[in-house]
Amino acid sequence: MKTWLYLTAEGLAASCANWPCCVWSPTGERRRLPLHEAAGELSGRPVDVLLPMEMCSWLRSDPWPSRRQPRPQALAFAIEEQLSENLEALHIGIGPRDRQHRYPLMVTERARFQALLALLAEHGIDTRAVHVDADLLAEDQALGVRWFGRWLLGGGLPARVALSARALTALKSGLPEDIHWLDEERDCLGIDEWLLNADGRPIDLLQGEFRRRRRPLPWRGVSAVALGMLLLTWVFSEARVRFLESETRRLYAQNEQRFRSLYPGQERIVDLAAQFQALQSRRGQSHDTQVARLTRLTEQVIGASNVEVQRIDFREGEGWKIQLTANSFVELEQLRERGQQNGLPVTLGSASKQSNRVQAILTLENS
Repeated sequence: MKTWLYLTAEGLAASCANWPCCVWSPTGERRRLPLHEAAGELSGRPVDVLLPMEMCSWLRSDPWPSRRQPRPQALAFAIEEQLSENLEALHIGIGPRDRQHRYPLMVTERARFQALLALLAEHGIDTRAVHVDADLLAEDQALGVRWFGRWLLGGGLPARVALSARALTALKSGLPEDIHWLDEERDCLGIDEWLLNADGRPIDLLQGEFRRRRRPLPWRGVSAVALGMLLLTWVFSEARVRFLESETRRLYAQNEQRFRSLYPGQERIVDLAAQFQALQSRRGQSHDTQVARLTRLTEQVIGASNVEVQRIDFREGEGWKIQLTANSFVELEQLRERGQQNGLPVTLGSASKQSNRVQAILTLENS
């Protein structure tokens, strides 16, 4: 059984050393005590911290078209309209994709979460993971659980919330009829064990800038060995570099001699590799010209999408660069996949959101 430290909702009004907490022993027994005493009970062991749902918000993205894991920035922009605060002021934890190809996200205030982690570190608590109580409910069915004086709704429901008894009464008529109810007043220890050992996939908030850092190795007893290995590595590296430099000069001289024999008219050599490639490309230039490749891209990829072309540039060695405007990041992702399906090496970059539109640069690389 994991070692859990639950920061109850009672302490949200004043986050301090007296925050009412709950610690579970290996046998599953509850112990309710303030934070500073709980830190002494844990004795520096790695713990999974559990936060009350009142401190967070749970959202889900729209179905994501690509199987590839999207970037956190893309998911954040995808739910921006559902948030009431600036993205810069929020910390977002991302969970695994569900069966509907949606990504669950747990949102909390960045500054508050940072202060909470600092409070735990100040008391010597080694935080291994940070989860939210309503997110522990297994996803196989809709659940309502009375826990620590409030009702947690989640599991198979499209929501994760904590409600008072009065609020639940007002909302109960809108809940599914097959929802399963559990009450801690009837079986406190059973519900604790069921929640803390559920088979769900709760979101760990230690992501991004708050990702758990590995502990550094103890310097005593290791520093001398590390210094010796570093010195040996430096000696071998120096010898290898000198050998490679010598071989490089010798091979370059040979290549330059062969180049002059193949192209006697090239008296001045500035960049041997670039000049050789340019001369070779002139000999066997492909029928599939750059203009033809651009035509394929516009007809088979861009023409089938609901995007606007702002500017088209061509750069030697880099290919075509097309500045686009789309309605969403999803449209850009679909555009990139359509290009790959048509055998065109396209990439997307410099994506940014302007008002209700998304701007990006589509690059058709040289084949």
